[in-house]
Amino acid sequence: MERNNISTVRSINQKVGNLLWKEVCKVLSVGAVPTHIAFIMNGNRRYEQKLNLLKGTGHRAGLQAMLTMLMHCCELGNLDLLSEPVRNAAEELMVKTANYSKFVFTFCIAYTSTDEMVHAIQEACEERQREMRELRSKGGDYEAEKTVKIVDIEKHMYMAIVPDPDIVVRTTGENRLSNFLLWQTANIDLYSTPKLWPEMNF
Repeated sequence: MERNNISTVRSINQKVGNLLWKEVCKVLSVGAVPTHIAFIMNGNRRYEQKLNLLKGTGHRAGLQAMLTMLMHCCELGNLDLLSEPVRNAAEELMVKTANYSKFVFTFCIAYTSTDEMVHAIQEACEERQREMRELRSKGGDYEAEKTVKIVDIEKHMYMAIVPDPDIVVRTTGENRLSNFLLWQTANIDLYSTPKLWPEMNF
C-alpha cells in the first residue's frame, strides 16, 4: 500500500514537473538574476491531505522536492538541537562535501531566526570580553573597545557563510517569514506561491 502511495506521489510529481521552473522564472523576472534564493518549505501535510495519501507520504514527497534542489554542500544551524543520529548524519554529510565548492546548498534544520540572533549576540559579546581582557592585560585602552557593533554580530550568524538572500520564496500562499532569516531578509523581496512544497518539483 505504501509503495502504491509513493508511486502515486512520483506520478503526480512528474505531471507537475515543470511547476518549479515556472515559479523560478517568475522569481527571476523581478530583476537581476539572484545569487541566493531562500525557500520556506511548507505544505507537506496539506499536500498529503489534498491527495488523500497515507500519513507521512507528504513529507516523503517534500523530501523528494528538496532533493531536486540539493546540490552538493550542506550547512546547518544549531546541531545541538538535533537528535544524536541526525546530528551524526549531518556532520558526516558536511565532512564529505567540505571540499566541494561549485554549488552551496544551505539547509536549515532545527533553526529559528531568534535562536540564530541570540547565538550571534552571545558570541559577539564573549568575543568582545576576551578582547577587552587581553587589552587590559597589556595596559591598553579597553574602554574604547567595549562596544559591540552590528558587524560583530553578523559575523557570528549561522548564515554568515553565505550572502543574504536576494529573494525568499514562500510556499502555500503565506505572506510571513515564520521566524526564518529575519535578520538577513530585512530589505529583500518575498515571493509567495500558492503551490504546496511537494508540488515544487522539477
